[in-house]
Amino acid sequence: MGAGGRMSDPPKGKKTETEALRRAPHEKPPFTIGDLKKAIPAHCFEKSLITSFRYLIQDLLMAYALYYVATNYIDQYLPHPINYLGWAVYIAVQGCVLTGAWVVGHECDHDAFSDYGWINDLVGLIVHSSLMVPYFSWKISHRRHHANTQSLENDEVYVPRFKSNIRNYYKILNNPPGRVLVWVTTLLIGFPLYLMFNVSGHKYERWTSHYDPHSPLYTERERKQIIVSDLAILAVIYGLYNLVLAKGFVWVFCVYGGPLLVVNGWFTLITILNHTHPSVPYYDSTEWDWLRGALCTVDRDYGILNKVFHNVCNAHVCHHIFSMIPHYHGLEATEAMKPVLGDYYQYDGTPILKAMYREMKECIYVEKDEGETKGVYWYRKDI
Repeated sequence: MGAGGRMSDPPKGKKTETEALRRAPHEKPPFTIGDLKKAIPAHCFEKSLITSFRYLIQDLLMAYALYYVATNYIDQYLPHPINYLGWAVYIAVQGCVLTGAWVVGHECDHDAFSDYGWINDLVGLIVHSSLMVPYFSWKISHRRHHANTQSLENDEVYVPRFKSNIRNYYKILNNPPGRVLVWVTTLLIGFPLYLMFNVSGHKYERWTSHYDPHSPLYTERERKQIIVSDLAILAVIYGLYNLVLAKGFVWVFCVYGGPLLVVNGWFTLITILNHTHPSVPYYDSTEWDWLRGALCTVDRDYGILNKVFHNVCNAHVCHHIFSMIPHYHGLEATEAMKPVLGDYYQYDGTPILKAMYREMKECIYVEKDEGETKGVYWYRKDI
């Protein structure tokens, strides 16, 4: 997780850390979504089924190669306890590779994998279910997030707190050891808790879960899709149960469970850092509109992992504006939009570990500036 951008030599057209901490423009932009679309080469909107499958197969072959090496060489050729280090390396690297596969599955959520809806859903269902994510359930809530980004009333996830909602334990944890503890806990179990219990999600009047077909997250027409997602997850759990009986829990954890924890951790980290930053505002219903919300996304630099993660981190602004653009065109589309976006383009090249600590410290709750009458809210840290 230590990969990050180079502060002394930022990528062309991107902001340094100091520049990135300046408040982003929050007024209505002088350009339209049509202006941005015209700036992007037409081929960036084209989806290639062959290219998408190439990236997915590439990830799966890499994952299999790592599995083969780990199960055939680590315990056989590394003496105890050095073999523990071998398994730790495998878990970390395999988790990164599977995060890339997760991103390709995420393309299916947005119909960016291909022009064929049934192929998108079939591939997405298989990939996401294999990584313990209920595909249709996530697809629906995630699209709602894209439709309401940075809206205090309607965004679906990572909804910020107001100062009046800060609980006492936040004050207890508002110190270096506490921030590290919160990050570790969030990365380990944050995503499963969100899926199961809607932790950090939009607040509904009743209990909410991605696994509940009658959850307020979904309409009556969508309930059958939720059941399909649940059945797919149950099938994976049944397969894992039988694998535990055959190979043992430790083997299954090392080969699958450990990398899955890494996938969940990376996904949680990526989404938090792409949407949490001291320089970007949130809006209430009096000020929010779709384009301004999408422009509050922040591109980040994960170094070599940008390629492993298929540029979901460093082309996230583009992804929120044009989610139908495939990941393999994301960087080109981003570069094409920058002259139009100007100061509305948000990039922070701060090394990831430093950014994690800073955002945990600086972004505790949101409130308006003193004397501000507009519905624009900024992160604060004083509690």
